[in-house]
Amino acid sequence: MTLGSIMQTLPEKNARGTWLQTERAAHEAWGKLIDKSPKAAKLMHLLTARVGDHNAVVVSVPNLTRLMDCSRPTVLRALKVLRDDRWIEVRQIGGSGTTNAYIINNRVAWHGSRDGIRYGLFSANVLVSDDEQPDRMELGKQEPLRDIPALRQGEHQLPTGPGLPPPSEPALPGMEADLPAARQVESDE
Repeated sequence: MTLGSIMQTLPEKNARGTWLQTERAAHEAWGKLIDKSPKAAKLMHLLTARVGDHNAVVVSVPNLTRLMDCSRPTVLRALKVLRDDRWIEVRQIGGSGTTNAYIINNRVAWHGSRDGIRYGLFSANVLVSDDEQPDRMELGKQEPLRDIPALRQGEHQLPTGPGLPPPSEPALPGMEADLPAARQVESDE
């Protein structure tokens, strides 16, 4: 599998664009990282370019070797530099340790709003190549997933029809709604 075929499997960028924000001081530190470990700096760029809104990307070590166009030991050394120097945080996915979530230090770079960065451990873009799938021979031949009604391009309303009435729940004891008191009109008689 080539880098081009991996790139084709990446999801399209969202409507907010492809911008990534960085701290100014991070650029100077990145320059020093280039001197210290060019492969680690390259890997940092590759990971950062692929983060989602929550500053994380999930990718296997074999895919990183393809993206970096270098050996597994080189990738592992680069990851160690990035982890040890606190450029990234690594969270193992599954039992084998070959696929990990790489969370970019939010003081270096981030995608999305600054207040969303604290969720990096819970959301990530996932990079997967065909050859990592046990059912790779079946890809593209599966039954489509169940269609959930949604607005399609050109539609102006969701499909309608008979359905169940909305759920209703009586008031909780002691929490009944206050009804306005009936106002008695006084007569002048």
